[in-house]
Amino acid sequence: MKLKDLIAVSGLPGLYKMAGTRPNGIIIEDLDTGKRKFVPSRKHQFSPLETISIFTTMDSEGLIEVLRKMHALKDDVPIIAAKSSNDELRAYFTQILPDHDDSRVFPRDIQKILKWYDFLVQRDLLSDAIGAEEEE
Repeated sequence: MKLKDLIAVSGLPGLYKMAGTRPNGIIIEDLDTGKRKFVPSRKHQFSPLETISIFTTMDSEGLIEVLRKMHALKDDVPIIAAKSSNDELRAYFTQILPDHDDSRVFPRDIQKILKWYDFLVQRDLLSDAIGAEEEE
């Protein structure tokens, strides 16, 4: 599975696979149960993971690169809990992405990235997604 197949939906926890589109929304599939449901674009916003970027002092860094760095450095820089304090979140993220823009990357953004990383690792989707992206 590739990251372009995974989306984050505002107002819904976790990540989903896009199963189809309609003019007024999309059909998402739960990665755990396989159940599908329609979510209207009037009520929700959709963000494919491959389009998400993290602000840095120079440009921006794609989410896949950040996840790849987190995965590569997990032995040297242990993953922290998403519910850690703001200072701990910032310190961790500075080790992963030293040039991130402190003024535009908020602790809640770091929490989301940590939750998504954990979500992907628990379902053994991260290594598949990173491998699929590298093949292209």
